[in-house]
Amino acid sequence: MKNAELFQAEVLNFLTEHANHYFTAEELDQQLKLRNAAAFKVLVQTLTQLEQDKKIKLNGSGHFGVAVERQKVSGVFHANDRGFGFISYDPELPDVYVSADNTAFALNGDEVEAEVIKEAVPNSGKGPEGKIVNIIKRNFTTVVGEFTGFPTSQVKSSGQFGYVSLTQRSLQDVPVFITDDGVQPQDGDMVVVDITKFPSVENPKSMLGIAKQDLGNKNAPGVDILSIVYRHGIPTEFPDAVMQEANEIPSEVQPEEKQGRRDLTDQNFVTIDGETSKDFDDAVVVWKMDNGHYHLGVSIADVAHYVTPGTALNAEAFERGTSTYLTDRVLPMLPERLSNGICSLNPQVERLTMTCEMEIDAKGNIVKHEIFPAVIKSAARMTYTAVNQILDDNDAEVRAEYAELVPMFEQMGTLHKILWQMRHDRGAIDFDKPEAKIIVDSEGHPTDIVVSDRGTSERMIESFMLAANETVAEHYNKLHVPFLYRVHETPDSEKMRAFYEFINNIGVVAKGDSQNIKPRMLQAVLAKIEGQPVQPVIQIMMLRSMKQAKYADQLLGHFGLAAKYYTHFTSPIRRYPDLMVHRLIHWYMENGTDEEAQDKYRDQLDEIAKHSSEMERRSIDAERDTDDLKKAEFMLPHVGEDFDAVVSSVTKFGLFIELPNTIEGLVHISTMGDDYYNFIESYMAMVGEHTKKTYRVGQPVKVTLTDVDMDQSQINFKLLPDENTPTSDLGDLVERPKPRRNFQRREGGNNRRPGGNSNRNGNSRGGYRGNRNSSSNGNSHNRQGASNGNRNHSGASTNSNRNRRGGSGNSNHPFTIRNNQSHGEHK
Repeated sequence: MKNAELFQAEVLNFLTEHANHYFTAEELDQQLKLRNAAAFKVLVQTLTQLEQDKKIKLNGSGHFGVAVERQKVSGVFHANDRGFGFISYDPELPDVYVSADNTAFALNGDEVEAEVIKEAVPNSGKGPEGKIVNIIKRNFTTVVGEFTGFPTSQVKSSGQFGYVSLTQRSLQDVPVFITDDGVQPQDGDMVVVDITKFPSVENPKSMLGIAKQDLGNKNAPGVDILSIVYRHGIPTEFPDAVMQEANEIPSEVQPEEKQGRRDLTDQNFVTIDGETSKDFDDAVVVWKMDNGHYHLGVSIADVAHYVTPGTALNAEAFERGTSTYLTDRVLPMLPERLSNGICSLNPQVERLTMTCEMEIDAKGNIVKHEIFPAVIKSAARMTYTAVNQILDDNDAEVRAEYAELVPMFEQMGTLHKILWQMRHDRGAIDFDKPEAKIIVDSEGHPTDIVVSDRGTSERMIESFMLAANETVAEHYNKLHVPFLYRVHETPDSEKMRAFYEFINNIGVVAKGDSQNIKPRMLQAVLAKIEGQPVQPVIQIMMLRSMKQAKYADQLLGHFGLAAKYYTHFTSPIRRYPDLMVHRLIHWYMENGTDEEAQDKYRDQLDEIAKHSSEMERRSIDAERDTDDLKKAEFMLPHVGEDFDAVVSSVTKFGLFIELPNTIEGLVHISTMGDDYYNFIESYMAMVGEHTKKTYRVGQPVKVTLTDVDMDQSQINFKLLPDENTPTSDLGDLVERPKPRRNFQRREGGNNRRPGGNSNRNGNSRGGYRGNRNSSSNGNSHNRQGASNGNRNHSGASTNSNRNRRGGSGNSNHPFTIRNNQSHGEHK
């Protein structure tokens, strides 16, 4: 009996180990290596008993097996250019790895459903593995690429006019064949294509589509950026119905529109923006009160008065979500008649506003406030440069030109310092990097990259906008009404632990508990590294460790600003959430805050928040792609030249370096031919096996520009020999494989493959032999980032190893400042 139970357990264990696979009795006989007919008879009896006990089951073909209900996950598939990918489905859980055989032909960004076929291995760094079983939603149905035509004979026989090569790295090997039903472009033209058939079993490496629009030859001025715009699906033209509504709006404030509004036209409101700005959302005024406090007035363009629910204007603004600012153009959320006209707070003309007045004491506390609709007349259109010349440079000529306003600017500067100190004291984190601006000529070609620091005027406007945003959020939260907030949640403790480990390893000792992180702790880290070579990279790594700021209909606080209350109120011309906040303010002012009034927008706000966050992400991605493209183009004439640089990131496949003008590029491991290099992840270092040469973040290096790939906007460098390269014993931290018994050396000795043992993301775990290409594709930013073993969910996934904003901060930046083209928290 005991032997029968043991045999039954053996059969059940085998079938359990091969769950969801079914076997005939004969196949099991072979797998279990049974020796005779008697044993086979016992096997059949055992299978019958297990089936009766419902421990195993028969499928429709009479095969035996154990059916296990596998965990299913739904999320976004992130494809690698070598076929495999990862599914992100929960911000707090590791991604699900999907091998090339199990992708079900999903493409990058597709929303998919997958079965988990292998669970994560605890404490191993290995996440779960999955198999895609359903593609829920395609990431795109329209693509952009370069057209290549077929000969006439081939067109007639195949019915296909040619094919389009896509520029996205993960789609480089998936051409789109187009029929002759659509437009018929010329070779070399960039074409917008609607996909009609996606990859399948019959055509695993191609798609079928119809060419809908010919953007022109890829080398024609402006076509490069236009291709990026269309690739991201950002509209370039307003529908006729939208333009008709915009044209019907008067270009001047009408007398009846002033009724019910406070007249503030006698106050010296001014706008302060960048030199090239044309859409002025905000105007400010400041004076010292008799009690020693400061009066701060922030008047914001009352876009909600003109863009109302149920209109084509509103629908289009919602769909766009935000204005997009590219190097040579602006794609506005609203038609120019509104954005640069009646909604813009232009000087010396009456404009409708929603105004927030604040009384601020000497410690920066807002002791009184009032929010109301108003009419203002801007006294002057000031620029950041002019105000900085007044406050920072004490420029006599400029001060004389604006003599009547200079006393107010000086009071503004004092109030800004008070507000900044208040935020600093509560723990707000101040990421303050120089900003890079790409200068282009009339044809869109980059001519220069200008790096500049923010002056008092930029910081001052930031302080005033932050104060207004916090005041509005607190006011309506305390009314307990449905509202829209800008939130930045507390970072994940595991990511913070990894960040603290990283900075400690590079010599920055930080205090605090990563399990209970507070903004003040990170503020202290930034203060400790200010002015040091490691400052830029620690800022980047800190940003990647944080969550991404987003919109929400719940008050979740703003970690980066150390603010309990926060919203976006100050840029309704270029951000839909701000427009929605104004609409809510109008609604509650006009209809009260009872339950009936609250029900009006309650169920809409969650969808508005999610869509607005997605459109913000789309806009930032397009801006980043454009910056990368123009930076690559700027470097093209400099191939072969030498540069001083700093190591900005270290990865398994090489070093990312940054030039003083913020341009970044890759030194691929295959070009480091002087040694066998090991990647020491916890120290973000690359160490030579024999020379012990060590490359770490923040380290100065000399490089040669070897190549610029314009199709991928990638810049490649090679290290120049430097006898001053530091050395270290960090290579001793590399885990060596334990010797196994009966290990047979291959002829030739060592038997260690260049690149070590291949891990699940296709990169290498051990060292890399410098004279041979590693298994990683050189410029591929894989899902495992530079700082830890799992994909960074903080927003760095689109740019896992580089800060590519050119000084505007990482895509994850919770309050990036950009001169009047801001995705930041203040404008």
